[in-house]
Amino acid sequence: MHDRLPWPQYFLDITYMVAERSTCTRRKVGAIAVKDKRILATGYNGAPANVSHCLDIGCLREEMGIPSGQRHEICRGLHAEQNVIIQAAVHGVSLAGAEIYCTTMPCLICTKMLLNCGVKAVYYVEGYDDPLATAMVAESGVAFTKLDYTKRGC
Repeated sequence: MHDRLPWPQYFLDITYMVAERSTCTRRKVGAIAVKDKRILATGYNGAPANVSHCLDIGCLREEMGIPSGQRHEICRGLHAEQNVIIQAAVHGVSLAGAEIYCTTMPCLICTKMLLNCGVKAVYYVEGYDDPLATAMVAESGVAFTKLDYTKRGC
């Protein structure tokens, strides 16, 4: 009998690979939407299509000294979870009932968007200090689960 990679490990390996496409200078984040063990959409954090990336022109938030988790509107990039939702929408794919795998716990804005998409669960590896997002998750009844994950060499 052969050992097979467990589904959560498989999806997290892919999520971390997706994060490698990030163009953010502060943090590489990836997210994927999965339903019935099939990937529906992927997303990573970075500037919109046809717009200069922070890797190329620098980070406005860094220049202004804005701490992580604050003033999200002052950023050229979209979050990985936002890009998952956008990619699904562009291709006509419903995320209702999907599971979301993220490298980092979604922020408040992304949490609200995922809840409104009707996702059934969110799995993440790295925490993100956002008390209002945490409170909203608890109230929503949607499972947000922190998973233990060790990035493997390929």
